[in-house]
Amino acid sequence: MLHTPDTADKQDALEALHDFLERGKFAPGDRLPSERDLMVQLGMTRTTLRKALDSLEHEGRIWRHVGKGTFIASQSGAARPGRLTELSAQVSPVHMMRARLALEPAIAREAAINASEAAVKKVLAARDSAFEALDWDTYEAEDDHFHRTIAEATGNVLLLELFDQLNQVRRAVAWNSVVRHSTRPPRDHTSFGEHDRIAEAIAARNPGDAHAAMRDHLGSVSSRLFGEH
Repeated sequence: MLHTPDTADKQDALEALHDFLERGKFAPGDRLPSERDLMVQLGMTRTTLRKALDSLEHEGRIWRHVGKGTFIASQSGAARPGRLTELSAQVSPVHMMRARLALEPAIAREAAINASEAAVKKVLAARDSAFEALDWDTYEAEDDHFHRTIAEATGNVLLLELFDQLNQVRRAVAWNSVVRHSTRPPRDHTSFGEHDRIAEAIAARNPGDAHAAMRDHLGSVSSRLFGEH
């Protein structure tokens, strides 16, 4: 096939962007760097970058929310492009948290029943990484990772897919909705102890405690951030 300079540039940019996503090991729900940062890291113009991003969005690999950023879409690409943007515009933080309360305690319960030894180790390692975070942005990324390792530990691809879809909307709804008054989570941040309870219940293969610990954790987060249980 004969490529014009424009189509060749677009193809090269798309391949560079694919490579960047593979190297970065971005998970569904992760936010990509800003366009300015991507232009510098990938060495391309804004026009070329946007054409490549348009192609990725058409493929269902990413989705974009005006004012909040570009996010990695679910692995399956099942949601049509733009659907998550529509959802995030309609879902309030309280509704989002109630959806998490409906799903994630059940996921923690399934993880306690079905997790392999390797999966339990990943959950414990993710808990520790969140505790060791040196700033809020890193903590939030590690917190996301902790919750996703629990979904992975269920061994149920459908539950993992449901978690990913919910988490994508959560990232868009909650992004920049919280004002931080410190550079990093304090050592007595309540989520750390709550994460301990969840991880320890899963490691102990105690589904009832895992369900209760996750529900208590999300209730605490909801109360702290949005004034709701």
